[in-house]
Amino acid sequence: MHYRSALARVHGLGSAKSGTSHWWMQRVTAVALIPLSFIIIHFINTCFETNFQQISEWFASPLNSASMIAWIIAVFYHSALGLQVVIEDYVAHEGSKIILIWSCNLFFSFLALLASVAVFRIILIG
Repeated sequence: MHYRSALARVHGLGSAKSGTSHWWMQRVTAVALIPLSFIIIHFINTCFETNFQQISEWFASPLNSASMIAWIIAVFYHSALGLQVVIEDYVAHEGSKIILIWSCNLFFSFLALLASVAVFRIILIG
């Protein structure tokens, strides 16, 4: 028994089978950001009280630098997923929707790359 209309079957419309993974990835990144954000808050507090040399030493620890990179990846991926949901919900035209989603993904990927390069530069300089 077919639950889709004949027109939907012809156009290939229907479930894209990606909504569940998108929902889960939003939840996984949100949960991952909780402990990682405590490390970032500690880092920001450290930045107000120390000089660049001590910050470089803080980044020299593999745990601290890996936590920072993990936070960068998680926060930008989580942001891209959230903005994609907003675009899908509120942009009506399909062409504009696709262009905006691609643009947002490219923009957040660029920001994540830029932030990661900044972390690596601090590690290499210090």
